[in-house]
Amino acid sequence: MRPHRAYSPGLTGVLSHRESHHLLEVLRVRVGDRFTVFDAEREALAEVVDLGPPVRYRILEERRPEREVGVEVVLYVALLKGDKLGEVVRGATELGATRIQPLITRHSVPKEMGEGKLKRLQTIAVEAAKQSGRLRVPEVLPPIPLKAVPEVPQGLVAHVGASRRVREVLDPEKPLALAVGPEGGFAEEEVALLEDKGFIPVTLGRRILRAETAALALLALCTSGEGR
Repeated sequence: MRPHRAYSPGLTGVLSHRESHHLLEVLRVRVGDRFTVFDAEREALAEVVDLGPPVRYRILEERRPEREVGVEVVLYVALLKGDKLGEVVRGATELGATRIQPLITRHSVPKEMGEGKLKRLQTIAVEAAKQSGRLRVPEVLPPIPLKAVPEVPQGLVAHVGASRRVREVLDPEKPLALAVGPEGGFAEEEVALLEDKGFIPVTLGRRILRAETAALALLALCTSGEGR
């Protein structure tokens, strides 16, 4: 079994309450046990020196593995019903997104997000980074209206009416912004607005995908599939 990974910004030698609780109550660690700590730039093999709480550790060996995509990848995704946005955040973290920006769109059923929901999504991102071996935990930001999306150097928007494929337009060396609509998709005028901001409409194939599936399919094509 792989050593447990704990998120510890700055590798300060002290774990957060949440991470300490998991090590103490779930894994039942003892002084001298080893595990992995990581932050946005590095990871290290660590040894428990004090159970606290909080758990304190010392670094035994520092590492800088290359597990990131190599460019900034921002995922703009419309607010979704139920737990679907949590599924997107988990998968997007595993696939290499560096920032996840929820959007308020015409066809979004939810039109807002409470602070509790946002914190839960941020926690999901941390847990997904721990599981997938990433160093960087993507930002999960409060929702913004579609019109607030900035102009981008390279953007792709999933759109049922598009004909171009990801591999035909993607430059894997440039920062990337991806946009995916809600259950009913983006309205035509919303697609036009995104095009004005630098997004190119692309197809995800002949089948109609659920919103949460479309977000992860587009991201996978750009970060680990045929687009790179």
